[in-house]
Amino acid sequence: MKLRFDERGLIPVVVQDVNTKEVLMLAYANEEAIRKTLETGYAHYWSRSRNKLWMKGETSGNVQKVIEIRVDCDCDSLLYLVEQKGVACHTGNYSCFYRRLEEIE
Repeated sequence: MKLRFDERGLIPVVVQDVNTKEVLMLAYANEEAIRKTLETGYAHYWSRSRNKLWMKGETSGNVQKVIEIRVDCDCDSLLYLVEQKGVACHTGNYSCFYRRLEEIE
């Protein structure tokens, strides 16, 4: 079965720390981003806001070495198991999921 991309050619990618199993972030990838990830061993994504390919950590140094890529049962989302260097979140937190819902209401 082939990967099932959405109408924009994107697939969601959940990113998890391979050692702690903490969920670090959610991003999107297109075919090119997946290809670059497989070629380099480092996570590449598609930026929906900048409309361009990017490598995680290309400016911050907080790169993600991809250890394993898993596909969900419907082939419409991916899980990257990574070794995270530094923090994953642009806010400076290790994970993008650092707040509880009731904290933002």
